[in-house]
Amino acid sequence: MSVKTFLLPDLGEGLTEAELVRWMVAAGDTVAVDQPIAEVETAKSLVEIPSPFEGVVATLHGEAGQMMLVDKPFFSVNTGGEDEAPAQQPAEGAQTYLEEELAGTQVPEEEDEGSGNVLIGYGTGGAKTNTSRRRRPRAGITTASASSETTTVATKVINPLVRKLAKENSVDITQVTGTGPDGLVLRGDVEALIGQGSEAAAPSVQATAAPVAPTQAPAVAAQTTGEDSRTALPVASSQVLTGVRRTIANAMATSRREIPEATVWVDVDVTKLLKLRSKLKEAQGSAPSMLALISRFAIAGLARFPEMNSRIDTEADGGLRHTLFEGVNLGFAAQTERGLVVPNVREAHKLNAVELSAEFARLATLAREGKAGVRDLSGSTFTINNYGVFNVDGSAAIINYPEAAILGIGRVVEKPWVVNGKIKVRSICELTLSFDHRVCDGGTAAGFLRYVADAMTDPKAALAAL
Repeated sequence: MSVKTFLLPDLGEGLTEAELVRWMVAAGDTVAVDQPIAEVETAKSLVEIPSPFEGVVATLHGEAGQMMLVDKPFFSVNTGGEDEAPAQQPAEGAQTYLEEELAGTQVPEEEDEGSGNVLIGYGTGGAKTNTSRRRRPRAGITTASASSETTTVATKVINPLVRKLAKENSVDITQVTGTGPDGLVLRGDVEALIGQGSEAAAPSVQATAAPVAPTQAPAVAAQTTGEDSRTALPVASSQVLTGVRRTIANAMATSRREIPEATVWVDVDVTKLLKLRSKLKEAQGSAPSMLALISRFAIAGLARFPEMNSRIDTEADGGLRHTLFEGVNLGFAAQTERGLVVPNVREAHKLNAVELSAEFARLATLAREGKAGVRDLSGSTFTINNYGVFNVDGSAAIINYPEAAILGIGRVVEKPWVVNGKIKVRSICELTLSFDHRVCDGGTAAGFLRYVADAMTDPKAALAAL
């Protein structure tokens, strides 16, 4: 009997874990190559995992609701051969994501010299030499024991990605109680404290959960009964945020914490724009959506006010780097059953209104079905949020971090409006622009918003100038 084990693959952008939503097969079922085996939810999207093997399912290495780690056994299939095949392993010389998380818990006595393949975040290595040198412990790491072969170190955290996450969220990493092997602080330990403020990292408020197995989620059951200690009210339900909901919460908190934002708004007469769209639909049988038409004006405005299409990054030394882009990856907020996501149209500046409308529809469908990929849900440089679909007029939207601005579109309502000194009934829409005050002053932001508003007021003239 030959049993082949499939390891959970890298699902994109350095994601190290995924929540197992459901198995689509059971042990003993016959499966074919590329047949969907399971659904998992990452921080980005819902993903179907297909089988690379043909045979009979031998073992399912997890249960619904469990957090599964990349590069760990996911399921095993009996392919019917004679020899037992080992589980798939990463390419020779490469680190698995779990190894990356635990990297540095043991430091070799001998340092490699020379240059080898670059591993993200860790620099280069090379072939071993006969020269033996004891590596000095890094700052914050104390030597626990030593032998002629290796030096084992006791450390709270070693992964630079975890350190970076803690630094960006003002978490004192030296005071976090880790749930990894030997108290190692893992990414989940830091994420659990994000949003709780500085008190969460104080020694008196350390995490008390016992260490858990690497392939298991921390055992936090949903609280459905009892009384809340702070309010004295009965608890209806209480559960830890996971998946997309946790990602949304972290992104919103990071945006508010990192970006000093300001908001400007203006009411816009869109009567002519609605009439133009109506005429296009009558003449051609279809017309671009209002979102697509406004987006086309916004893209043209970004070319004139490039600060709105930029990003501020914090350098290692604490300095700020301002990056402006040639071209636009246009994000748009989409409400789905799994929460708010931001698909983005790549190189939107190359598309006309009709093409933009088609891309919005395609990506929105993928997002609602949970089939949008990592590339579809990341990499935007400017975002539009059409909250008018919720029948509200305005909102000071939170910027989609790390972008510099977000344009909000309110509902269209009929209002009395002064036109050439006379009061008339017009279709009015409110635009709001939240922007990072570090990239520009209010005059630039107002100039961009005014450009988009004027284009919406007189669309024929605007389209002729594009």
